[in-house]
Amino acid sequence: MASHSHVLLSSAAGNIRSYRRETQATHRFSLLNHLPIRASTTKEPRNLRCGRSFLGIEEVLPTFCSSMAASVRATSIFAATTTLAVYIAAAASFSGPSASAASPEAAFVKTTISSHQIVIFSKSYCPYCGTAKAVFKELNKEPFVVELDEREDGYDIQEALGELVGRRTVPQVFVDGKHIGGSDDAVEAYHNGELTKLLGVDGKEDM
Repeated sequence: MASHSHVLLSSAAGNIRSYRRETQATHRFSLLNHLPIRASTTKEPRNLRCGRSFLGIEEVLPTFCSSMAASVRATSIFAATTTLAVYIAAAASFSGPSASAASPEAAFVKTTISSHQIVIFSKSYCPYCGTAKAVFKELNKEPFVVELDEREDGYDIQEALGELVGRRTVPQVFVDGKHIGGSDDAVEAYHNGELTKLLGVDGKEDM
């Protein structure tokens, strides 16, 4: 009977020790998930410091590495996606006027305006362009005329001009680098004396 009791006690003690080992292992993994982890500063590279306790790296390394790898992958994907979205938005915001501003046609428009006293961007068949030309004929001034329909790059020049002045219609009139506007604007500037002041000439009564 005593021998049987001894066997039962030994078995119970073994079960308790096994339960303690399982509980300690579970507690260690719980700490790993909630406490800060940093490499040990001791000469034992096989240990990790978790809070104030040392854990064997062979016990926690597989779970730790899997968790960290998943976290790094998720963070990297999110960061890359966010960076790409910002880059696309920034590129889109600069793809319009800035791209045209650097084009040969934009450079041609600016050079032409600065190189001549009177410039008219025109189309040869346009009656409104004819009106703008007639204004300067009345003032005995010969404008420099760019006939867009007679140039292979006329469309691109008109696009660049439209971005500069805010409209794609013709004619577009410039005097001494100042944008006067279209045909109606040129006629109005003629009648109110603005053109005569800019050109330093005497105006006529009516067109």
